[in-house]
Formats: sequence, C-alpha cells, structure tokens
Amino acid sequence: MTTDKTNDTRAESTDPRAELIGPNAVVKLPAVVPPVIDGRGPRRWLKPVLLMLMLLSATAGGGYWWFHSGPMLPAGIAYGNGRLEADEIDIDTKFAGRVATLFADEGDLVRAGQLVAVMDTRDLEASLKKAQAVVSQAQRTLDEAQADLVQQQTQVTLAKQELDRASALVPRGYATVELLDQRRQQMAAAVGAQDAAIAKIGQAEQALDAAQHDVELYRVNITDNALVAPREGRIEYRVANVGEVLAAGGKVFTMLDTGYVYMDIYLPTAEAGRVRLGSDARIVLDAYPAHPIPAKVVFIAAQAQFTPKTVETKDERDTLMFRIRVRIDPEQLRGRAEIVRSGLPGVAYVRTDPAVGWPPQLRGAAAS
Repeated sequence: MTTDKTNDTRAESTDPRAELIGPNAVVKLPAVVPPVIDGRGPRRWLKPVLLMLMLLSATAGGGYWWFHSGPMLPAGIAYGNGRLEADEIDIDTKFAGRVATLFADEGDLVRAGQLVAVMDTRDLEASLKKAQAVVSQAQRTLDEAQADLVQQQTQVTLAKQELDRASALVPRGYATVELLDQRRQQMAAAVGAQDAAIAKIGQAEQALDAAQHDVELYRVNITDNALVAPREGRIEYRVANVGEVLAAGGKVFTMLDTGYVYMDIYLPTAEAGRVRLGSDARIVLDAYPAHPIPAKVVFIAAQAQFTPKTVETKDERDTLMFRIRVRIDPEQLRGRAEIVRSGLPGVAYVRTDPAVGWPPQLRGAAAS
C-alpha cells in the first residue's frame, strides 16, 4: 500500500494532465518543446530584401553591359579602354642655386606665364652691376676715341691746306722743294693718325657692344631664375622647398598641361587599319558615363605591340595591337582646367567609318 501511494504521487508530480487521462496512465513528454514559428518574426523581411538587391544588381550590370557592349555599337565604331592622361611638364631650374620663394603649391591652378618660384639671384645681380660698370667705362672710351678722331681730322685739314700752299709756292720760287716735302710728310702723318683714331673708335664700339651683351646676359639669367608656368594647368607635385640648393636642371614643380588631355587605347590590326589621323572619337569616363566627351585621333602607332596587362584581358593580350591616342578637343577644355583629373578610367570610341553616325548614348551635345 505504501508503494502504490508513492507511485501515484510521482505520477501526479510528473504528469500535469493526469487528472484528464487517468491516475494510472503513463505519458512520455519530450524534454524540450520546440517553439512554434508562425512566419511573423524579425526575419520576415529578409527574403524580399535579398530579392530586391539581386534585382538592382542585375539591372546595374545589364545597364553597364548595354552601354559598353560591343554588339550594341554599329559597324564602323571601335572602342578600347584606358585612362585619362594629361601631359606632364617639369618646371626646373636653369642654373644651380637656392630656392628663395615659392608662389604655388600642389593642386593650385596656374596660368601660362604665372610666377611660381624665384631662385636666389644675389650673385647674378652683383655680376650685373659689374657688367654695367664695364659698359660705362667702354662708353667713356668710345667718347674719347671719337673726340680724338675729331682732333685728327682737324690735323688732316691743316696739313692739307699747308701742302696746297707749298705746292702753289714752289713753282713760283717762293718756297723750297724741301718745304714741300715736309708738308707732304705732315699730311701723311695726319692721315695716319686719323686712321688710327678711326680704328680706336671701332675697338671702343666693340668693347661697348660686348659689355652691353654681358649686361643683357646677366639680365636674362636673372629672369630665368624666376620660374614661370609654361602652360595653363594644375600643379601636381612640389618637389623642392624654400632654402634648398638645387643643381642646374633641378626640379621644383611638376604640372599637368590641362590643354593636352588624351587617352591611349589599343585596337587590333583589323580595326586600327581603318583609323585615320583626325578621326572623330568619343571618350566616356566611368565617373561620368552619361557625358561623352568629343575627341580626335592624334596618333597611330607605326608598329604593333602587345597591350599592357592593365588594359585588356589575357586572351586579348595574346594578339598584337596598335596604340591609338585620342585627344580631347582643346575647345572643350578651355576654362575647365579645374575639372580635369588625370588617371580617370574610361572607354574611348573611335569612328573608323565617317559615314556611320554615333549611337544615341555616344552622341551627346556634339553629335555629327
């Protein structure tokens, strides 16, 4: 009796539904009851979001393929990818010297002829003053030579007059032949002195001219120590600092010529053979895909070459290609130096058949 009560008590404590099933029934319940998921938890938006992201990726990829895909271009238009480049110009020193002042820095836009740096020219200025003093001395020497010539010309005139009188008196017996000979010698001496004075004037003029050239040379050298921007563009690098001593030809700045912006592409033989200098082209940058930039072909390589690894795929590198340079119309760059950036990737399209019109996505505002 004691055992049965114990079993009944254990059944009641382990089975909360014993009253409904019966006192002697044994019910086995799972240790853990899994929660019921009704689909309304925090993950209910995951699937729609994933589907939307996949749809957007497919749309973007399809748009890029549609814009850059070769089959979408009509026959007579070739294309290749590359990077936008601008001619680099080094602003160097002509003479060895110390950097005195810098008037520009990296990223600055400069105009053609704008002063960007000045070298220390105190030694040249001292040499210039010395040359100017030599010029003054040469001028005084020339003035003295010219005055001496005037004096010698007076002596020649006097000697000629005395010779004429002696020549008239000797036949009449009023003068001796000896006197006539003396007048002739005086005349010859005066003429010789006059010729010497003329020669001295020539020497003085040459000395003055040489001294003036020295002055001009020092002035040119001082001017050349004032470094100016040769073209309109942007300062890309500043290499030297104030106070540094540079050798002749030392680089101070590197600037980008924003008036000569181009892109080099590589085309296979079949397409490059139909390209001509001056052929119409378009450049489409990846950063501005909806804005084709008018350009012209300005260079065609004379020999085929392998394309660089960074330009085409490996299969395309197995074929010899020709380098084509496409330059942006300078008129399009006028006044837009601040937006020119070297290194931007993009695609250049070249019209190999002048009779073929540009498709709408490449026509832009400069359609032809």
